[in-house]
Amino acid sequence: MTLLEIDKVGKRFGGLKALDGVSFAVEAGEMVGLMGANGAGKTTLFSLIAGNERPSAGTIRFAGERLDGLRPDQVAARGIARTFQIVRPFRGLTVRENARIGALFGADAARPSDAGGFAQAVLTDVGLDRQAEARAGSLTLAGQKRLEIARGLAQRPRLLLLDEVMAGLTPAEVAQAIAMIRRVKDKYGLTILVIEHVMSALMTLCERIVVLHHGEKIAEGPPAAVARDARVLDAYLGAGA
Repeated sequence: MTLLEIDKVGKRFGGLKALDGVSFAVEAGEMVGLMGANGAGKTTLFSLIAGNERPSAGTIRFAGERLDGLRPDQVAARGIARTFQIVRPFRGLTVRENARIGALFGADAARPSDAGGFAQAVLTDVGLDRQAEARAGSLTLAGQKRLEIARGLAQRPRLLLLDEVMAGLTPAEVAQAIAMIRRVKDKYGLTILVIEHVMSALMTLCERIVVLHHGEKIAEGPPAAVARDARVLDAYLGAGA
């Protein structure tokens, strides 16, 4: 079943063309990577899917329903959650309170009386249960990245958008994050679209990778095929690579 359909999507910011005619689909249960250099349009595409921005052209459908034009809260209510490249915890609240906020929104919002218990369960899944009463601002970068994921999971999404949740982590932390993402994907039956500059993580996690370059899709396919694609090599390494 096709869950997410991106069809000829474009986005302009004044005279700047951030995305141009991007099309691809994500099947239910897939983990698909979104790859490209800085400025390729990856996070802009996430913002269009999540309702933070509206496309200038094309359509975005989720489970057959058009998303383009909906507000972020309306998109969340349909079963989509996102993390942010720059972590955005409520620093003065506890880790549990941060996760509890996520549980109050989304496609299957918890009742306030149930939100705390569900938040604690999600924190256990991402390895933050022992830090539930700590202030979110006291977490390490790795901890704050995990909290971003926990807050997204607490929304009980069908589709989770992960935006560079491994950026800045040590190799050991990356390995732990990969294991955790696989675990929660299986437990919650998630479909995941992931932006990541840690290439080893993308190649390990994803069944398929979509490559953007200057706002256009230049390649799509299994990780091994994308890694050999001449257009991808040229974009990353320069002509003649």
